[in-house]
Amino acid sequence: MRQLNFLLIFSFGLAAVTFTLENTAPTTVHFLPGMATTLPLAVLLLLVGGIGATAAWIFAVWGGVMKKVETLQESGELEAQQVRIQELEHDLQRYRATVDAQLGLLPAAGGSSAPSPAPAEAVSAD
Repeated sequence: MRQLNFLLIFSFGLAAVTFTLENTAPTTVHFLPGMATTLPLAVLLLLVGGIGATAAWIFAVWGGVMKKVETLQESGELEAQQVRIQELEHDLQRYRATVDAQLGLLPAAGGSSAPSPAPAEAVSAD
């Protein structure tokens, strides 16, 4: 991978040097009315390319910062959800204990005074 990176950087540098040597014609650039400068074409294009690369880098850094902020907000929300889950689990345990205590106060189902219905006997057909 290092060799590939070196090859790409070397090729780009060689192309930039070749481009600069081949394009030395002066070019006039007008910024605003009344403001103009003359630069070699290669310098102008390399300058504009550098400004474009810098702008792309700034936007990439800004995107990374925004993603980091969103991640921090999501982690804060996640922590709040975890706290809420723990509170709900605690409430659930307390409710279960209350229900178990109330069930212990009810009479047992097997000791009721009401007669239970007899199961139907199977009639055999002869």
